[in-house]
Amino acid sequence: MLTAIPATLMRGGTSKGLFFDKSALPEDESLRDRVLLAAMGSPDIRQIDGVGGAHPLTSKVAVISPSSRNDADVDYLFLQVVVDRAEVSDSQNCGNILAGVGPWAIDHGLVECAGDVTPVRIHMANTASIAVAHVPTPNGAVEYEGDARIDGVPGTASPIPIDFVDVAGTSCGALFPTDNPRDTIDGVDVTCIDNGMPVVLLRASDFGLTGTETPEELEQDTALKVRIEAIRLKAGPKMKLGDVAGKTVPKMTLISPPASGGILSTRSFIPHRAHEAIGVLGAVSVAAACLAPGSVADGIAAVKTNASGVQRLDIEHPSGFFTVEMDVQIDARALAIKRSALLRTARPVMRGEVLIPSAIWSGR
Repeated sequence: MLTAIPATLMRGGTSKGLFFDKSALPEDESLRDRVLLAAMGSPDIRQIDGVGGAHPLTSKVAVISPSSRNDADVDYLFLQVVVDRAEVSDSQNCGNILAGVGPWAIDHGLVECAGDVTPVRIHMANTASIAVAHVPTPNGAVEYEGDARIDGVPGTASPIPIDFVDVAGTSCGALFPTDNPRDTIDGVDVTCIDNGMPVVLLRASDFGLTGTETPEELEQDTALKVRIEAIRLKAGPKMKLGDVAGKTVPKMTLISPPASGGILSTRSFIPHRAHEAIGVLGAVSVAAACLAPGSVADGIAAVKTNASGVQRLDIEHPSGFFTVEMDVQIDARALAIKRSALLRTARPVMRGEVLIPSAIWSGR
């Protein structure tokens, strides 16, 4: 007999994954991870025996429960199921999958509708930080259809604005975990930053690149990936992340001058595959670096690095733009993030049960 586990296959932003009620999964984390590997079909580059899409962006999991905190409605644990290894990582948040958490929580009765728009306070358990998703709920139910567009997703859907509350340094302990807006690793200038996602920014030109290369071209450049990974492994301890050889953070982002009217162009590794776009919280961290005096983006990004207040920042990526709104305070060339906000969309793709071999877990 196969074991049936209630689940929702859901798109959040430019990612896709399985959404579970925490109570439907094993309490033991090791067993839980084996269950999720079986559900996705890992380890296998095609994930042929599971529902994973053979790519990190489509091999993700959200585990949701009533919040353990007084200042949140739900707890959200993000888990990255590695495609080609028997590994499940909780070392990072995912802002794309986050976009589906509020709607899922309302659909499953964890949060009651509160008018035309329902704010859902989400405790992101990976980093013990709070996000507020503003979910459209006209007529007392989540409205998934609408006219909002986000690059990297075909068609339109209802907008889900998300505010991030005090996410600076949530993984590394500080916005600039090395205490510097710019460091040098292996002879390359870098900016190590954590505004919700640990990211290392590098100038594409320092690697002989224009910054307009396609993800496919970057994937095929083995020497480039080896060099970037060597820098990542050294950046990890400097960012208070320890040995990152088996971790999905920090992300590595190549930056170059804007090519299509944004503030700068990006090409990201997550961390070993080239991203077809850019991650939500990765974009938030990149945007913060663009406003930081002295960062590697200073002089490249088309922004004023000494201007306090609200700025709208269009981050270019291979699939288009990612817009981040930031409210910052800059004193004596020091950057403080007061608020970060963005817009995502989400929708359930399929509801039902995911089936796994009973030899892995026979259920409750």
